[in-house]
Amino acid sequence: MSDYFIDKEEQNDGNTSTPETEHSDYKPASTMDENVKHQLTGMYQSWFLDYASYVILERAVPHINDGLKPVQRRILHSMKRLDDGRYNKVANIVGHTMQFHPHGDASIGDALVQLGQKDLLIDCQGNWGNILTGDGAAAPRYIEARLSKFALDIVFNPKTTEWKSSYDGRNKEPITLPVKFPLLLAQGVEGIAVGLSSKILPHNFNELCDASISYLHGQPFKLYPDFQTGGSIDVSKYNDGERGGSVKIRAKINKIDNKTLAITEIPYGKTTSSVIESILKAVDKGKIKIRKVDDNTSAQVEILVHLAPGVSSDKTIDALYAFTDCEVSISPNCCVIDDQKPHFLTVSDVLKKSADNTLDLLRKELQIRKDELLDTLHFASLEKIFIEERIYKDKEFEQAKSMDEACEHIDERLTPFYPILIREVTKEDILKLMEIKMGRILKFNKDKADEFIARMKAEIEEIDKHLANIVEYTTEWFKMLKEKYGKKYPRLTELRNFDTIEAAKVVEANEKLYINREEGFIGTGLKKDEYITNCSDIDDVIIFYRDGKYKVVRVQEKMFVGKNILYVNVFKKNDKRTIYNVVYRDGKDGFHYIKRFNVTAMTRDREYDLTQGTVGSKVVYFSANPNGEAEVIKITLKPNPRIKKIIFEKDFGEVLIKGRQSMGNILTKNDVHKIGLKQRGGSTLGGREVWFDRDVLRLNYDGRGEYLGEFQSTDSILVILNNGEFYTTNFDLSNHYEDNVSIVEKFDPHKIWSAALYDADQQGYPYLKRFALEPSSRKQNYLGENKENKLILLTDEYYPRLEVIFGGHDSFREPLTIDVDEFIGVKSFKAKGKRITTFTIETINELEPTRFPEPKTETSDNVDIEPEILDPDDGKSDGDIIDEITGQMKLF
Repeated sequence: MSDYFIDKEEQNDGNTSTPETEHSDYKPASTMDENVKHQLTGMYQSWFLDYASYVILERAVPHINDGLKPVQRRILHSMKRLDDGRYNKVANIVGHTMQFHPHGDASIGDALVQLGQKDLLIDCQGNWGNILTGDGAAAPRYIEARLSKFALDIVFNPKTTEWKSSYDGRNKEPITLPVKFPLLLAQGVEGIAVGLSSKILPHNFNELCDASISYLHGQPFKLYPDFQTGGSIDVSKYNDGERGGSVKIRAKINKIDNKTLAITEIPYGKTTSSVIESILKAVDKGKIKIRKVDDNTSAQVEILVHLAPGVSSDKTIDALYAFTDCEVSISPNCCVIDDQKPHFLTVSDVLKKSADNTLDLLRKELQIRKDELLDTLHFASLEKIFIEERIYKDKEFEQAKSMDEACEHIDERLTPFYPILIREVTKEDILKLMEIKMGRILKFNKDKADEFIARMKAEIEEIDKHLANIVEYTTEWFKMLKEKYGKKYPRLTELRNFDTIEAAKVVEANEKLYINREEGFIGTGLKKDEYITNCSDIDDVIIFYRDGKYKVVRVQEKMFVGKNILYVNVFKKNDKRTIYNVVYRDGKDGFHYIKRFNVTAMTRDREYDLTQGTVGSKVVYFSANPNGEAEVIKITLKPNPRIKKIIFEKDFGEVLIKGRQSMGNILTKNDVHKIGLKQRGGSTLGGREVWFDRDVLRLNYDGRGEYLGEFQSTDSILVILNNGEFYTTNFDLSNHYEDNVSIVEKFDPHKIWSAALYDADQQGYPYLKRFALEPSSRKQNYLGENKENKLILLTDEYYPRLEVIFGGHDSFREPLTIDVDEFIGVKSFKAKGKRITTFTIETINELEPTRFPEPKTETSDNVDIEPEILDPDDGKSDGDIIDEITGQMKLF
């Protein structure tokens, strides 16, 4: 392509002149392309920056002063202009707001509905939608709104508002509203701009007031989110709301019975529809096994999850948290506009700036009010002097030829009173005096004028006092807000620490693992081959081979893993209880070694070796023991005349458990014919040490919380609730316990409990009972069947002593001391017990016991046991002794 544009006719005519010589404004094409590119680059750069700045400052990010986005600020400003105490149609509010907001009515309507649903600034009437179900609001022409009393108290004051022209210059709108409350933290906000976003979680109204007071007094404070949808939240990584932090929010799930779960609160940002949809997706993927889900939500959330037969309710609760929207993680990002720039702050910074802003606004309001009072007081003093001194009747005043002359006379008459006046007298003051009507002069009352002046002086004095103690005045402001509005906003979201749920432990094992040993395949799709175990699609599988190699692979539908497979099962990470007992031959003709080891962690698809790696090594005995069992094996050696004992036994319990890379101990140096199982053994790991963590209401084996003891397989846990209910459970980590747990301990069927209670069936008299609790997975109540019964005291002291303090009309009586074991015997927990007294009781306290439990013996009471000299043959029958003597005689 030529670098010049040449006319074809000129070229055909043979004219050699070019546009470059004839037209000075002609340029090469490449030069024009570069110029256009440069112009477009500059346009895009400037336009994009303008657009990005506009979106950040005028659309998506709230201002730190009032915590509002521009559209929210314009809506509230419009509602204030329309406010007459009555409701206005939302359509009318939207239309009025369009005078200030240069965008469509849809964005205004959506923002107004969101403000209304926060139940803070706007008093709503009609169908405004439901944040629980996600249902939308009715059309703007059907619903109405007005400003709440709270909004009128804290948002508006035209005297302290800074104004600017609206987008078309026809109206004035506030730059920011003078909000005297940390509104940004109370409502929360979410906005996406160009290149940045803002996500500030809502906080509790009362806690914001308390935190503001603490900050003003120089005391530390902490703020955590609170949501209208309730639920529970883990704030251990909240990081004060700064970007980089995160919170976990969980739904509240209750067990109605072993077959039904009820979701009564949902995470922030989710609806019942989205939660149910996530549950159904998890069911479709096989993560959870349930029968059906019912949505009974109306004013309160109620989602019923009906479990399939044979499914654990505790495990399903964990699975709901692991695989559905019953648990969500949110990363806050506290981005606000301050001084026309976006800033990333912490929640504490926002509250401090809000409290400082509130203090400044209250100071401004006081100063404005003081200035107004001073002006009123100044004119009232002038008016009083003007009327009492009858300046209006002076001849000079009446005969004044001009207004200036009259003003000069009045000023001259007022001069002696200047020392008692607040400020200098201006011409405007004199003109205002001259405008006083004669009727007002005639009705003037000196006493009322003095009283009015005194009231103003008292109010000014009070304002001066507030200005001098502005911090305390601001503190009282927040106390007033909390007292006036705080009861409406209790904390709805419970602060808790969550335990980490491992998905592999709670996923439903809805798949079956098969193996084709001949071809070397494993997988869930080999339906016609050998069944191994149930598994899930996120499980890992551990495979041991006959040559000592082993590895971990992901569960798949069909996967080639090789032949000579010895053992296949689901791999549990960090499992120290599963012990592998192995005998292997080192090389083709080497010694036989015995070893015990566990496998807690492995790299997936990497090959390991349990032998020493010698070529020709072979595993000759293998067992996997889920609880560290140690069996006895029988070893048969190959016949050899030099070996006297070719059959011997070995107990794995004598072999120490070491790491998987250990060589093991030499079992024998001779050739082995075969090894077989002689006897199965018990666990060599002992019982499980179990702890109870009250923060998460879960058991653990990691030493967190209260130590419950060492548990054998037959042991159980006793759970006693605050309402008198009790039951026993196993010590499985998937168990969930109620919020009202009073006692969790290892169950002892021989332990005696003593309880003092008010029996509603017996006119509320106090009763005392002693009993042992019975093991049962079903909840029972030691307080009785009447739900009105109230517990006074429960103790497991063997010989408890109680002090009864009388009250009411019987408070003159001396305290009564009771030895409980002498007062009443041990009976069933269902027994009524024995009445303590008919007098009025103030309280019952437990005293220190004066004696301690005696050791249990099989003998009866009052029998002294003398030490005995035991015969060596003690315990043998006569027949046994005769057989022994006869046997010894036969030896000779």
